Amino acid sequence: MADGLVIIPTFNEIENIEAIIKTVFDLKKDFHVLVVDDNSPDGTAENVRKLQDQFSDRLFLEVRKEKSGLGTAYIHGFKWALQRDYEYIFEMDADFSHRPADLSRLHRACLNGADVAVGSRYKKGVNVVNWPLFRILLSYGASFYVKIITGMRVHDPTAGFICYNRKVLEAINLDAVRFIGYAFQIEMKYRAHLKGFRIDEVSIIFTDRINGKSKMNSAIIREAIFGVIAMKFRSIFFKKSFL
Repeated sequence: MADGLVIIPTFNEIENIEAIIKTVFDLKKDFHVLVVDDNSPDGTAENVRKLQDQFSDRLFLEVRKEKSGLGTAYIHGFKWALQRDYEYIFEMDADFSHRPADLSRLHRACLNGADVAVGSRYKKGVNVVNWPLFRILLSYGASFYVKIITGMRVHDPTAGFICYNRKVLEAINLDAVRFIGYAFQIEMKYRAHLKGFRIDEVSIIFTDRINGKSKMNSAIIREAIFGVIAMKFRSIFFKKSFL
């Protein structure tokens, strides 16, 4: 059995899902893939089911009733993984903004001692392709803001390309994670940080999606800005319940 599970959350990713799955399975290292689909009306889940005939022992699918947020999709996937014997659990987008070839680099970082390996856009400058300037400034500024508020020495705290050692997810109370948008990525790293786990960053090149539509919206931005302050407050004054 593979020691690594790649969790890919999807909503209307029919244009990307088959290609991303096959690219992962073409890698030299053996990864399993779990697609957590939020009942996509475009037929994403049906496409995955067809691929399961070809990759029956490596490809898995969980379909939820409705679109419920990125964070809850990953929590669903984490719990699924922890019920099995995977040692390394990965987060990766379906749209090729994260290069599947970099999965092995994240895995290697965990083998070399990291508890959490982050595919970082900002460890060595700004490694982002096809983003408009305002989006880069928003993302980079958010990362700086999060570092100041949380005290984490992570250049890219909002990154969503990650490898978790199993023990990290076992130590975090997944039911207590509050954020459901992109701020979920911040909260998971912060909880790991507070528990003393080692977070390493692996420099990657992030390429904006070519096919499909971005899920970013103003509500997600507000959650990240105001939610981070509330999260920091809870971690200080309600530390026992927060952890």
